[in-house]
Amino acid sequence: MSEEKSSVKRRDFVKKTSALLGIAAFSATGAKAFSLTNPGREKKDKRHIGQETKRFVMVMDLRKCVGCQACSAACKNENNVPKEKYRTYVPEYELGVFPDVRKAFLPQLCNHCAEPSCVSVCPTGATFARKDGVVVVDGDICWGCGYCINACPYDKRYFNPQTNVADKCTFCAHRLDAGLLPACVESCVGGARISGDINDSNSEVSKLLKQFPATVLKPESGNQPRVFYIGLNGEIQGLPFSLGLLDDKVKQKDGLTPKEWSSKGV
Repeated sequence: MSEEKSSVKRRDFVKKTSALLGIAAFSATGAKAFSLTNPGREKKDKRHIGQETKRFVMVMDLRKCVGCQACSAACKNENNVPKEKYRTYVPEYELGVFPDVRKAFLPQLCNHCAEPSCVSVCPTGATFARKDGVVVVDGDICWGCGYCINACPYDKRYFNPQTNVADKCTFCAHRLDAGLLPACVESCVGGARISGDINDSNSEVSKLLKQFPATVLKPESGNQPRVFYIGLNGEIQGLPFSLGLLDDKVKQKDGLTPKEWSSKGV
């Protein structure tokens, strides 16, 4: 089955099952989870409203990414991401035909779309976009139905086993609100991740997008993602996401176990 057909089937599933939500709501506990209100926004909480004059985006300059995973580690540490779960990750791919081959890296995270499908299917209002475009999840309202996880065409949401709610990248909204960079951007050793306000013509992201051609992942989804890629190779744009590392697979093929190469520094 093609990726496009799979995406369509997933969206159809969300639409059909959403009709059953009202029935499930009456039989479930925790009535406040089904109030369809968001106390934080109603109280004008800045964490929910965001920075109204700004529109945060991220630019990935793939010419500089070395696949070191410093961003992934920094994100897990900053946001207390559960083991074996990731808000951001850098899958690696092999391009070309032997002997002319090379590695390519494609850092991925929530795209904080201008038209986020995850928001439209959320039955409780827990998933929403702030005024500055940052898409977040209110864990106090989310009841873990998983509709948003199914609706994301980028597969960048996961069920958090610690909190029992949907989770994902937030662009480190708490850091943005404090005038800081997202943890992944601050830790990027190659300077491949650039975050900023696209409404500001003098911001680095605005200048980069004016100077270099950039593209997004799955533009056909209609979500209008706001994570832009410079130097994205068309060969990997639609390839499946994997947490497996090519080096690890080669070492396993050579008969080495993870314990052997981690202890011997292979």
